Amino acid sequence: MESEITMENMKNTNVNTDKILAQLAEAIVANDEDAGMEAVEQGLGSGLNPVEMIENGLSAGMLEVGEMFEDGEIFLPQVMMASALMDRLVAEVQKEIPADEKTESDGKIVLGTVEGDVHDIGKNIVKVLLQANGFEVFDVGRDAPLASFIDKAKEVDADIIASSALMTGTMQFQATLEQMLKDAGLRDKVKTMIGGAPCTDNWAAKIGADVYAENASEAVTKARELMAM
Repeated sequence: MESEITMENMKNTNVNTDKILAQLAEAIVANDEDAGMEAVEQGLGSGLNPVEMIENGLSAGMLEVGEMFEDGEIFLPQVMMASALMDRLVAEVQKEIPADEKTESDGKIVLGTVEGDVHDIGKNIVKVLLQANGFEVFDVGRDAPLASFIDKAKEVDADIIASSALMTGTMQFQATLEQMLKDAGLRDKVKTMIGGAPCTDNWAAKIGADVYAENASEAVTKARELMAM
């Protein structure tokens, strides 16, 4: 009997977890701050892992927003509002992490979308997941001049520079950034990561970047690997 009760409780926990994650995602898609805050409170109150709330709830909703934007179902102002709401909800989740569970930064990462490219949904999700996993992220924004990556890396003594390019026409700026880092005498001092829809492992190898990350979760994994090198 005790075994059956335990299994039933586990089923209820799984159902509640799935429901809360779905509510978090739906709140982002609907730009409903009240619903989002309620789901955050429920998740934290039930002991749901904060990183899971961010990755499988809020980020999932932001990915859907990105797909809707690409399909022409919504417009840029709606995307920006959804992104701003995600930032607020992520902040709420993160500040509830007990102080004794917070650790020193696992590494400093300069992150941005290269100049000429205004896409930043994916970059923003990468930023959130990196921060949730202990990295200190310095976001130079979208359509970022290449010099801003270098200047910020020097300023904060960065371990990794991560650049995103979402269009084939802006990919070349990732290659240019690699050369600029060499010219500045920084390439041997920092690791580089690239990402974006048209990018591949082959492209990373061709331009001399250390790694390519296909998505936000992989960016966290690759960042950890780079820090261990």
